[in-house]
Amino acid sequence: MGKTTLLTIILGLALAACTGGKTPPKKTETVDTVPVMVMQIRKCSKLYTAEYKVHKIVTHDDKVELKGALFNQKFNIAVPMSQRKIAIPIEAKLKAYIDFGVFSEKNVSVNGDKVEIILPDPKVELTSSRINHSEIKKHVSLVRSNFTDTEMAGYEQQGREAIIKSIPKLGIIEMARESAAHALIPMLTRLGYKEENITITFRKDFTYEDLPLLLNNKTIENGKRQ
Repeated sequence: MGKTTLLTIILGLALAACTGGKTPPKKTETVDTVPVMVMQIRKCSKLYTAEYKVHKIVTHDDKVELKGALFNQKFNIAVPMSQRKIAIPIEAKLKAYIDFGVFSEKNVSVNGDKVEIILPDPKVELTSSRINHSEIKKHVSLVRSNFTDTEMAGYEQQGREAIIKSIPKLGIIEMARESAAHALIPMLTRLGYKEENITITFRKDFTYEDLPLLLNNKTIENGKRQ
């Protein structure tokens, strides 16, 4: 069996797996695997690859202080019984995905029997966040007013920002790469590549400074699209 015939059979099986078993007509000419590979990978569209549920407790502590000067001496005195404390539990859900709609031949590097797939940059969504009101702990002294809705909203925003900053430490980016590899490697082996010769990677290691590029700001907060 010639190499051209063997390659035609392999490509036929790969296409059948992604087209509901409708095998295209056999071809006798040599086929370039890269365009076929790109076509198959683009069919993955938006691949959700990782999900995290994060629990964050935001704390705040303040008290009334008297500041001034007496006989040229500055003073700063805490007013007794004027302390307020609060601990707000926030639950959030993060999802990572890779959009293969932008995948092209630029994302593929073939060297002999080895192939490297450079994944499109992952995206992360903060899909939901909410305050668990039943578990809020607070202490408000008699001489102080209670926490306002505006203050509570500000603390929740602080919690969301803290969760977003923690994304590089959660491992969600690496999990996205591994999940994408599990989806793509079987497809590439059907195209004739050995698993040990397949590399799935991102273009770089992403850090906190990259978050503005990775974060999808169209998030859902408390079930409502922002």
